[in-house]
Amino acid sequence: MGLMTKKDKIFVAGHKGLAGSAIVETLRQNGYNNIITKTRSELDLLNTLDVNNFFSKEKPNIIILSAAKVGGIHANNTYRADFIYQNLQIQNNVIWAAHENNVHRLIFLGSSCIYPKECPQPIKEEYLLTGKLEYTNQPYAIAKIAGIELINSLRKQYGRDYFCAMPTNLFGPHDNFHPENSHVLPALIRKFCEAKELNLSEVVVWGDGTPLREFMYSMELGNAISYLANNISFEELENSIIGHQGLCHINIGTGYEISIKELAKTIAFTVGFKGCVSFDSRKPNGTPRKRMDSSFINSLGWKANLNFEECIKISVDWYLSNTFKT
Repeated sequence: MGLMTKKDKIFVAGHKGLAGSAIVETLRQNGYNNIITKTRSELDLLNTLDVNNFFSKEKPNIIILSAAKVGGIHANNTYRADFIYQNLQIQNNVIWAAHENNVHRLIFLGSSCIYPKECPQPIKEEYLLTGKLEYTNQPYAIAKIAGIELINSLRKQYGRDYFCAMPTNLFGPHDNFHPENSHVLPALIRKFCEAKELNLSEVVVWGDGTPLREFMYSMELGNAISYLANNISFEELENSIIGHQGLCHINIGTGYEISIKELAKTIAFTVGFKGCVSFDSRKPNGTPRKRMDSSFINSLGWKANLNFEECIKISVDWYLSNTFKT
């Protein structure tokens, strides 16, 4: 059953980011051209009045909320107050404005970091709030958990057809390649590209290389969001195995896992770096393992199918073409 028509006015918040840009591209590929996007200078999502005025004027039908303050271990642990405040403010402004303006469908994007640090693997939706969070990204995770609870409360109290999507670790075009504030995969792409350019003999990677991570190419997420928007209604989610547990968030993953050590070697090979790859065990590892259980979205008919190594090459090529500076 189609739940998002070609006539719907769709607001993608955070369209310049990794997730948002992929979602916009996927929607357009599928024939959805009535898409609203706003840059930060055009619409400050931290400003409640600006957000309320935007909704009153534009009257969007569907919201995909991918805007967020994001970063890797260093950024999350260093700018803890910024991460919790800004994410809470963005979420509260957009979600509540959508509710007050009777937006009939909203999809809120979270992250796999919402789950406990020591979590059974693979991670099921029901494991939310069953243990302690990873300390380094706890402020961000708590903000995202608060967003999930706001969405779920709007569903329960007002019957809003809103739900949450929890993607695994993303990578791809428009990623953040900042040397200090990026996630592990784009950080490694930048590090190895620079090392090759400078003809360095060694690249040192944070941690001991043992943590396992599941990664997903951003366009896969775009496909998943488009699919969910068209294939699961309020009633269907409420009557599903997820809904019966009182949940409204859906995991989106690939099932493909790789250690940080193997990831570093894969990126080094793709870039063409010939030097030594070593690991600094004095630096934090983060969560030891994070593999999402995506059986629910798989049961709806969606499954990731892109080749990981090919997607790494696309990401490296995009970085070299768009952001690399010698």
